[in-house]
Amino acid sequence: MQEQLKEQIFEQCQHQYNDIVAIRRDIHQHPELRFDVERTAGIAAKELESLGMHVKTGIGKTGVVGDLEVSGARKRIALRADMDALPIQELTDVPYKSKIDGKAHLCGHDAHTAMLIGTARILSHFKDELNANIRFVFQPCEEAYPGGAQAMISDGVLDDVDEIYGLHVFPLFPVGQYATCVGPMLAQSDIFDITITGRGGHAAFPHLTVDPIVLGVQFVNAVQSIVARNVNPLDSAVVSITQFHGGDAKNVIPPSVMLGGTVRTLDKDVQKQVRTQLENLLAGIVKAHDATYTFSYQEGCPVTYNHEPCVETVVSTAHSLVGEENVNYPISPILGGEDFACYSQKIPACFVMVGAGNEQKGIVNMCHHPQFDIDERCMIYGMALTVSLGLKEF
Repeated sequence: MQEQLKEQIFEQCQHQYNDIVAIRRDIHQHPELRFDVERTAGIAAKELESLGMHVKTGIGKTGVVGDLEVSGARKRIALRADMDALPIQELTDVPYKSKIDGKAHLCGHDAHTAMLIGTARILSHFKDELNANIRFVFQPCEEAYPGGAQAMISDGVLDDVDEIYGLHVFPLFPVGQYATCVGPMLAQSDIFDITITGRGGHAAFPHLTVDPIVLGVQFVNAVQSIVARNVNPLDSAVVSITQFHGGDAKNVIPPSVMLGGTVRTLDKDVQKQVRTQLENLLAGIVKAHDATYTFSYQEGCPVTYNHEPCVETVVSTAHSLVGEENVNYPISPILGGEDFACYSQKIPACFVMVGAGNEQKGIVNMCHHPQFDIDERCMIYGMALTVSLGLKEF
């Protein structure tokens, strides 16, 4: 990248910064869940329309797509942002905290939406220098499965698109850095629900019961051996029990308990192995104590796969923007999940982490933490990267 162009890009990003921060904070205060993102989608659509783009709404139920058409261009690049929040209570004390109890942007999708709006503005400014048509994709329902990516694909969001890029703010890297890798970048994320049914009774007479709490605890402990003693140490897997519910009174052994959790894997064979072992352990423990169980397992988004040519483009662009020392490449795959995976199964794609942490400001909490936040300066670097990708030559 020419030094003059780099300076122009950062100048434009800095010019947009205060407005983009205001948009991010407005969205942050009004979080919307899953497909119910009409307010946020309306902000995106209005912005794209003001730039003279052809805009489609209601794509994938509530998604927004805007096309910046370039005369004579034969290629089309898509840039994607997700719009939905999480059903979590925010515990920060920032002036722009969520105004809605039980809902909050604790994964940075507010920043993703704001950055893509800024990118659309800047690329419209650089329209005469573009070599490709640009499609701006504002997606609902990334946080739940089945999510918005597949719904948008079904409505044609990838029609005539040659490549797609997505990014995610990531507080474990400081502002001014990027991170990515070739191949599996993020995990397949599955969920499971379990009910263990024993025989309830008086807490003073446990010998007359089959205590499902004891069986549930045995199962939780046994699960820890799945990855440690069944999965090849050179493979990656996570099994987390995240829910355990049972009992209503302190002097009553309940008849049943409910457990839930998630499995994260990067390889289909490992995923099948973990799933099988989960139920085998459950069945063995429960049947040994004359109890019963139900086991429901739902496969989630597949592995988010980064295609090498797209990664090469991202890495070389990032090097030009911030220097090799600030580009973490290749990183090890991350066992978080992302429905950007649905796009990368269809066309060449790359997903990138944008550093958003700042230890001096106390911005260190990971996504989905009730005190998650970002150093908003990261949005300058997010916009700089997507603008640069839009300006790439074919």
